Amino acid sequence: MVVGGTLRDWEALGEQRWDDRVERLGEVADQAGASFLTLRAFEPGVDPVDLKWWERQVGSCHVIVDPCGDGRQRFAEAMQRLQDDEPVNEATVAEALYAPADCEPDLIVVLGPSTRLPPSLVWELAYSELVFHPMAWHELRPDDLVDAIADFARRERRFGGLDDET
Repeated sequence: MVVGGTLRDWEALGEQRWDDRVERLGEVADQAGASFLTLRAFEPGVDPVDLKWWERQVGSCHVIVDPCGDGRQRFAEAMQRLQDDEPVNEATVAEALYAPADCEPDLIVVLGPSTRLPPSLVWELAYSELVFHPMAWHELRPDDLVDAIADFARRERRFGGLDDET
């Protein structure tokens, strides 16, 4: 998952640059063996912009563009998608939030300072690894995603646990 920019920042790229960015980031994720890559706004921003959720296949990677910059809103919408006879538990909530992806993100690349978590991420922060790149959305290059994946590959994942030595 890559989280960065506001919806206004996304719109400012223009359609051609946006399509190129999605394609190139999807290619990087596909080459890394990712089944899914989600692009999400860091936050909605102050200027309302009407961008729609959509998806595209890039190689074997399913790229999801999720403009919802408010994690609480996404959570509420996921709860509304649950069927009346479905139990409300961690598994059903996660399935509703991540769909069409079939699991939580292993890696979240956050564009911005490491001192501020995106409000678009409420649920995903529990077990995902975070890599921060202090840059604006329009500065993101495919090589930045390559670097983040390399950083992730060097980590020892503890899934919320502590080091044995602490």
